[in-house]
Amino acid sequence: MSNIVIQLTKEAQQKVHAHYTPYKVERNAPGVVFAAKANGVSITSYRSGKVMFQGGRAVEEAQQFGTPNPSKNVTSSKGDTLPEDFASKSVIGSDETGTGDYFGPITVAAVYVPAHQIELVKELGVKDSKMLTDDFMRKIAPDLIKTLTYSLLILHNPKYNEVQAKGWSQGKIKAVLHNQALKKVLEKIAPEKPEAILIDQFAERNTYYNHLKNEKEIVRENVLFATKAEQLHLSVAAASIIARYAFLREMDRLSKEVGVTLPKGASAKVDEVAAQILLTQGEDALYEVTKWHFANTTKASRIASKKRLI
Repeated sequence: MSNIVIQLTKEAQQKVHAHYTPYKVERNAPGVVFAAKANGVSITSYRSGKVMFQGGRAVEEAQQFGTPNPSKNVTSSKGDTLPEDFASKSVIGSDETGTGDYFGPITVAAVYVPAHQIELVKELGVKDSKMLTDDFMRKIAPDLIKTLTYSLLILHNPKYNEVQAKGWSQGKIKAVLHNQALKKVLEKIAPEKPEAILIDQFAERNTYYNHLKNEKEIVRENVLFATKAEQLHLSVAAASIIARYAFLREMDRLSKEVGVTLPKGASAKVDEVAAQILLTQGEDALYEVTKWHFANTTKASRIASKKRLI
């Protein structure tokens, strides 16, 4: 199915509305100002001035009002070569956050963005999450959660520390969480199937599946891997935003629990806050909110020891 988008002035957009008024349909979705279905083509007009045409004759319909702008072929700098017009396809994407943060959990999200929701997701503000601020992601994530089919997994610190102590690497932890999240989304959309599944690549394909060799069910069909995947399909960008939103909420919750604002990352500031928790609440409290094996634990312990001697 072709998926064509044109950008129009308000005046030109009104001409589209007038032309398709006899074929108007109701579509209650954020950002949508008009929708119609004619000649086997779905027409969706957005507040931003974008008009999307979907269907076998999408190009012909769109050419009446402007120059069609179909998605270009996309390849990643590392990973699988993606199919033609991949950005316009129906895709489940998955991504994670929190892996480099001493405080807080790892969160993994998988999100299904079918072709007919791509423009809606854009209207909701989704783009490469690395171009968005935490505050903006907090704002738009609830709308994504309400609109899209998704699965969110949160690996809390005590469980993370438990499996890490058993010898699980972060790569294995992430692979298992991605696989579980993808499986849950596939179950939710069944019997519908995505045209592809895109994982933001953190390991080579063989390594990823080697991590999953003991899992009962492994998602393999139409799975692609690519670095910077959030730039390649909105499903991964949306997954990244939802995962980040969950991570930020967990950081808020943990900060309240320990009575101090927990910084992100693994910097010297993190060491100081960890030392403060050690001094005031002890090792057990610190263990509950951190990835214990990080070098920050040793650094915090040294800082705390020096302060005790003063």
